[in-house]
Amino acid sequence: MPIRIAGSMPAHDILESENIFVMTETRAISQDIRPLKVLILNLMPTKIVTETQLLRKLSNTPLQIDVEFLQTASYTSTHTDPGHLKQFYCVFDQIKDRHFDGMIITGAPLDYVKCEDTAYWNEVCEIMEWTKTHVHCTFHLCWGAYAGLYYHHKVEKRDLERKLFGVFPHKMLKNTSPLFRGFNDVFMAPHSRATDVHLADVEAVPELEVLAVTEEGSLAIAKTKDSRQFFVTCHAEYDSDTLALEYFRDMEKGLTTVDLPVNYFPDNDPSKAPQVTWRSTGQLLYSNWLNYYVYQSTPYDIDTIC
Repeated sequence: MPIRIAGSMPAHDILESENIFVMTETRAISQDIRPLKVLILNLMPTKIVTETQLLRKLSNTPLQIDVEFLQTASYTSTHTDPGHLKQFYCVFDQIKDRHFDGMIITGAPLDYVKCEDTAYWNEVCEIMEWTKTHVHCTFHLCWGAYAGLYYHHKVEKRDLERKLFGVFPHKMLKNTSPLFRGFNDVFMAPHSRATDVHLADVEAVPELEVLAVTEEGSLAIAKTKDSRQFFVTCHAEYDSDTLALEYFRDMEKGLTTVDLPVNYFPDNDPSKAPQVTWRSTGQLLYSNWLNYYVYQSTPYDIDTIC
């Protein structure tokens, strides 16, 4: 089934060239079904790249999906063309009276920054509070996961001495979860973060359950027991070159703490093109979330979400 986005969005042509079924608004209005309403709060500076990565994963779903993008009003991105933001993004005041079936709160490059010191922290808190009554299921991703765990459940993030950087094997702690249908017994997924939480702190919260961890025991996926909130620290949506671009960027900056991404370049040789070992994980993670935790349980009358 298709994902529904504006035909003029940059991701549209990219996804069509990859043989991914996308539908323009013009064609969608002729179909007599209710699309899922999904809102993405995009906090990444590279907004177009993040848009495309997430839309690619959301494309493999059982229903038509109407995706909208949200930006913060308290902080304006300096890395994205203002015209793009004006055309494709809204701010919270424009949508706060509406309801959504699903929402994704993305990561942000905020390693070593306390939540309260983040420029848009108060606004993000307001949005996260609003999700409890206006969004059926919220998917908190990377920094968004740490922000959500801290705001909703008082689980504090901590700094890592060395960045967790590369593609890591993961083990499922609840392999009967619908989220993992179709997964391999051990699944691979990228991480790029210098932030973590103590697993025991998450396990101590009665409302939370840990679903997956890295082989070293770092939190990868958790959710609330009512399945209304997901917290995902890995980046199964990453492109093949995402970690490479980050690695070469940091090398060019002369950073002395740059590590070669783990399990990424063949023979650990940065001159060789990376091989993707997480693509199917990404497709399953996002499609299973949408199918089993959004589509299967969201009310048909979207305004009854509470």
